[in-house]
Amino acid sequence: MLTGCWLAASVASSAAFSQQAPPAAGRPPAPTQNAVPLATNVPAPPVAPEPSDAAAGSNTTVVPRAAGDDLAASANLKLLAFLTADGHKIDKGIVWRVFEEKPPRAGKLKILSTLRDPSPTLKLPPGDYVVNASYGRAHLTRKISIKGGAPVTEQFILNAGGLRVTALLGTQPAPSGAVTYSIFTDERDQQSNRWAIMANAKPGLIIRLNAGLYQIVSTYGDANAIIRADVNVEAGKLTEATVAHSAAKVAFKLVTRAGGEALADTQWTIQTLQGELVKLSVGALPTHHLAPGNYSAIAKSSGRSFRRDFSIQNGDNVEVEIVQQ
Repeated sequence: MLTGCWLAASVASSAAFSQQAPPAAGRPPAPTQNAVPLATNVPAPPVAPEPSDAAAGSNTTVVPRAAGDDLAASANLKLLAFLTADGHKIDKGIVWRVFEEKPPRAGKLKILSTLRDPSPTLKLPPGDYVVNASYGRAHLTRKISIKGGAPVTEQFILNAGGLRVTALLGTQPAPSGAVTYSIFTDERDQQSNRWAIMANAKPGLIIRLNAGLYQIVSTYGDANAIIRADVNVEAGKLTEATVAHSAAKVAFKLVTRAGGEALADTQWTIQTLQGELVKLSVGALPTHHLAPGNYSAIAKSSGRSFRRDFSIQNGDNVEVEIVQQ
């Protein structure tokens, strides 16, 4: 079980959450709620081009028509995206995908066009279409009907917000690259498992999400220093969440005598005193970050097993040595 960890969340309003803000710099936020200004005018992260993207510099995308379609009856479809109903138009970082409304036998919709113009115009023959707007991990899908003739403008209200996670080790910023986290929805499947939205996210980056409840699962190191916390993302706002990890750095070695050289090719099993598996590894001197608590280390070498119980506290940097007897 983890002890000594906390999560603080603060929410800042923004009328222009259209950009990707840089990671927070300087000291970590205190575990209290306060308003945090949202950075703007920062370019969105680059997105790899797709074969179906519209040609650069084109203001109107013409979707290829099927045989028998009347080109003269085609209409222009203008797409606009907004964070909230009363917010500013999104002008960077949005991806549009247009599909045929009727799925093929395989059950997947056929994509007709992918566009990264924030406010594209498409020339479409009459018919029904499915249009998806994606803004980071926030998205909205709608069915649109084209009757032909008069131009059509469709506004997509994404009701999106942002989440930025700051990771601490104790009261200090966690070392760079030491923490990753996953985001899960509040919805569950038939087995009561949450749906994963994103894995291996890095602290300090803004993740765009649809408004709603989410669970953060933050991991320090490669073992059991894990924090789970629920956060609420509000439309048009940036939610700042701070997770404080408790962990100890532990190195393991199997020796023939006290203080001797570590034996190579040793198989290690780290478990709780109740027998719950924590970590498996192989090597002469494996090192792991573990949550504070009581553990057993089992070393296997040359067909023999050796065991030692040990306890660690937050901030420890220790070596667990097992002597063959």
